[in-house]
Amino acid sequence: MKNLMLLVLLLCAAVVVNAETPEEMGLEIAVEADKRDNGFADSTSKMTMTLKNANGDVSIRKMRSKALEVEGDGDKGLTIFDQPADIKGTAFLSFTHVLDADDQWLYLPALKRVKRISSKNKSGPFMGSEFAFEDLSSREVEKYTYHYVKDEAVNGEDAFVIEARPNYKYSGYTRSVVWISKEKYQPLKIVYYDRKNSLLKTMVLSGYQQYLGQYWRADMMVMTNHQTRKETQLDFADYQFKTGLSDRDFNKSSLKRAR
Repeated sequence: MKNLMLLVLLLCAAVVVNAETPEEMGLEIAVEADKRDNGFADSTSKMTMTLKNANGDVSIRKMRSKALEVEGDGDKGLTIFDQPADIKGTAFLSFTHVLDADDQWLYLPALKRVKRISSKNKSGPFMGSEFAFEDLSSREVEKYTYHYVKDEAVNGEDAFVIEARPNYKYSGYTRSVVWISKEKYQPLKIVYYDRKNSLLKTMVLSGYQQYLGQYWRADMMVMTNHQTRKETQLDFADYQFKTGLSDRDFNKSSLKRAR
């Protein structure tokens, strides 16, 4: 009996030694999510941005978005504002990089110039919204370190909960906690903590639809700032994939003529 018990204890010890660590599990989930989204080539969509201040006052903006998948580096993105009239023609261009600092530019028609966004200022608000400039970069796996926390459902959907800490300088966040759908491997909720590690914002993503039998995209993102009590809602429509976009459509020199 003693020999049998010893064997059981040794087997249990071996299982513990070989078990994945929370860091390995978190990275594995992030890698799988990235893998499942590979190959979309490019995409376009229409967007409505609804800004709500602490008093409940609302303003609405209409935009268009383009994205280009880049092999061996982060994706490229272009957002163009169509309404209201006072910001029509404003365009934001972003080149996400895996390890280097992202390149981002903002064209302001009122000033008729392209403004480069400093890597030190990417925690600032994008066009007065609760989304920061860094929120608009693609989430490349290597830009973060990961830690699996637990399994927990969001609105009835099973999810992995992982913590992501940025590896890059000048992030406005010490960490984010991400609920990733076990079915879609897309985020359902992200909670952001500021540089003092205090709760800053929560983003909830909903209305996911699948395109080309593979790629999931949310119809709605709601970012709530718990410190300012402001909220920004993004509604997406008319997603198109593999439209033939190329690097020429994401050119800094032609940002003023973006359409």
